[in-house]
Amino acid sequence: MKSILTIMFMTVFAGSALASGAAVDYQVNGQTYEGYFVSPKADAPLVLLVHDWDGLTDYEIKRAGMLADLGYAVFAADLFGKGVRPTEMADKQKHTGELYKDRAKLRALLQGALDAAKAQGGNVANAVSMGYCFGGAAVLEQARSGAGLKGFVTFHGGLATPEGQDYSKAKGQFLILHGTADSYISMEDFANLATELEKHGVAHEMTTYSGAPHAFTVFGAKSYREDADHKSWQRFVEYLQATLR
Repeated sequence: MKSILTIMFMTVFAGSALASGAAVDYQVNGQTYEGYFVSPKADAPLVLLVHDWDGLTDYEIKRAGMLADLGYAVFAADLFGKGVRPTEMADKQKHTGELYKDRAKLRALLQGALDAAKAQGGNVANAVSMGYCFGGAAVLEQARSGAGLKGFVTFHGGLATPEGQDYSKAKGQFLILHGTADSYISMEDFANLATELEKHGVAHEMTTYSGAPHAFTVFGAKSYREDADHKSWQRFVEYLQATLR
């Protein structure tokens, strides 16, 4: 079922990276979600940013600000619902698990976020989708749905393909950034994804970073690896420059 979108209101997000950034309430199939939109200028190339398993937090807002400083509009999606920002592992597993089991809902939420971005003036015709960890897995789900974006990017994201799915409908340029020392998402998953993308003729670039564990880009976390974070971010910036005109 096509997601139903209604933009409710826009308020300044306290402590945001840029003064122009704002929270955006929107609805998908009758439930309210709270995303975040920032744009340095009208009609800027758009990045749809998808959060990790703790929901849309200051981390995603900081990354959105970094991208806005480079000239990109960013819509940070909310896949859990307004006010749902789990802090306990059991809650994180619950919310992500529900979406992994209901792929139709996950796809509707991603489309709803794109609709919300468009309603805010986001240029969805000149856009890529990117995500961290759980968000990376969601971005690949979006790609498998045949979403007509210019590209899909994952940072230490889930790479396994659900049973019954494939990349036959995928479009755009893929950039997969992974930690070789990731104990949650294996190098076998990484290799299998490469094989699948090649099988279906999907343009892709896939890089691993030595010594980088899962969540190597998360500032302040034990898993953070500065070298891998800087290198992967630089490659991402180069990718955006080449992909979004």
